[in-house]
Amino acid sequence: TASETSVVLDDYWYQGKAELTSYSLKQARYGEVHEGEAVLIFVTEDFSKSKNVKLDNPSANPDDRLPVLKMNMIKKFFTGLYPYSMMLSTFTPTENPGKGLTKLTATSQEWCGHTFTQLEEKKGSYEVSLFSYFESEGDQQLTLKKAVLEDELWSLIRIAPELLPTGEFEIIPGMLFQRLKHIPIKKTKAQARKLSYEGGNLSEYTIEIPEFRRELSIVYENESPHKIVSWTETHESGFGDGAKKLTTTATLKKSIMLDYWNKNSIADSTYRKQLEIKAY
Repeated sequence: TASETSVVLDDYWYQGKAELTSYSLKQARYGEVHEGEAVLIFVTEDFSKSKNVKLDNPSANPDDRLPVLKMNMIKKFFTGLYPYSMMLSTFTPTENPGKGLTKLTATSQEWCGHTFTQLEEKKGSYEVSLFSYFESEGDQQLTLKKAVLEDELWSLIRIAPELLPTGEFEIIPGMLFQRLKHIPIKKTKAQARKLSYEGGNLSEYTIEIPEFRRELSIVYENESPHKIVSWTETHESGFGDGAKKLTTTATLKKSIMLDYWNKNSIADSTYRKQLEIKAY
């Protein structure tokens, strides 16, 4: 992937809290754009090198500890009568983020059924498992040689945007996009560019994936911790004669730092009002 440059995170990421950011979502699906909500959650954690899961007690086995930045992306929207709930989790080693993810999981739930995808880094390759209720997809196990993962770029923006790949390179498209389009999990060619604007306060990172006629643009703050302000995804939505080129948009509403795992009482629902979220 991008680089093997060591990165030292600043104190922002070690407050014992997570960054919670809500977005107004307009999601393209079935040839129309549907209102919804998105939330991005970023937090540092200690992962197990041997088991590739979160360590329950990092101090018990420090040699097995791998510091990571976890990102949870949650999207919720309605398509007519029934709701969609989608979630992407990525785990990026913080000491060398340019080497790629150690693990990724993605889920999609709606009234037809649900799917689960897992990708893990194993000895320079990615081991992928896909479980789907669609006959044409079934359950799959596959191995991919490493390439840039679209899904790793969100965390790279947050902690090392200078490592974002530009020009032409191979990419594995995002897993939530893969779910909505029912495309194979595979490598393909991409082009990317970075632009700065608004007096240099913001940058826009844009990836084009010609094979899937997809473009993703992420706008973020140039100043650390490089908060994500908005993003757009343009591709064909719908199937057959009903397919048309549409754009999904997400625009920042609120952002707070919070140890959300300790905020589970009814009284803590006030934080939902702070974030201006309804669907969660």
